[in-house]
Amino acid sequence: MEQNWDKILKFKHISTAAKEAVKYIEDRKEGLIQSLATRWYKINTACMGGIEPNALYTIAGISGSGKSSFANSLETDLFDLNPDIEITVLSFNFEMLAMKQVGRKLSNKLDLTTSELYSGAPGSTLSDSNLSKVRQASASIKKYDIYYVDSPGNTEDISLTIKYFQEVVAKDRWLIVMLDHTLLTRNQSGDSERETIVKLQKVFVEARKIGKTTIIQLSQLNRDIEDKDRLVNPTAHFPMRKDISSSDSVYQSSDYVFVIHRPEILGLKVYGPRAWPVDNYIYLHILKNREGELKVLQFWNNLKYNRIEDVPQGDPAAQAVEGSN
Repeated sequence: MEQNWDKILKFKHISTAAKEAVKYIEDRKEGLIQSLATRWYKINTACMGGIEPNALYTIAGISGSGKSSFANSLETDLFDLNPDIEITVLSFNFEMLAMKQVGRKLSNKLDLTTSELYSGAPGSTLSDSNLSKVRQASASIKKYDIYYVDSPGNTEDISLTIKYFQEVVAKDRWLIVMLDHTLLTRNQSGDSERETIVKLQKVFVEARKIGKTTIIQLSQLNRDIEDKDRLVNPTAHFPMRKDISSSDSVYQSSDYVFVIHRPEILGLKVYGPRAWPVDNYIYLHILKNREGELKVLQFWNNLKYNRIEDVPQGDPAAQAVEGSN
């Protein structure tokens, strides 16, 4: 019986791959290909200079850990800190309205809480001078090439939207796709939550290979990290791979896995076997790093202004954490 070769998978000889590897190394050396710098020096140092092209990042954490604020800051910092690189952001913002995301950006830029911005406290109204600052900051924010998708969709909807941006809206630009968060992706008929996330990872793995595309997805931790036996055992405080919801598919698909953790939310007085401090500290655990080491990075909690900040130099607690890596 004659064999039909029409549907065989595409392949390339190693010589072609070797040429591509050398070209990539040369272009990195000459600065023709570079990572997008973030505001966090520690992350830039640990992760190839920042956010890489054609990579999939997972940022996980429990509710209130700061992962959404982290992503919100990152979203605009990529424009502010990399002005010479043409970027388009497509943000599947399933958890929060786009207007609220912009409110967080204004809070970040103006050092005003969202409660102050929205005149939320009884008897407190935003001053005219601060309203003027809001309008000025809003005018600068409007210039960012960011597009929000507020309405949750299924994996097919997400895939088609990404392809449209790759081929039409962001053609020849670096496309940053953000999703907040994986568990809010709509199930297709008959699919379980786990099956939906597995499909989503397949969509993202394929999408990151096309053009210059980076995927940043937010995910939840499951409740196991709040287990009483873990809370009383310092050696079990740190988040692990299994703590990420649908951990197998998410972890395996990702090039980088970050877990943002605020131990004080869980009522801990000290964190981990070395008794690291918890008050106003945020810990970022790099659980997967294809091009570098696994680390624990310490940051300062300024979430009231929707910011996660580098710990001031000379902080003895920061020195202890860095020294443990």
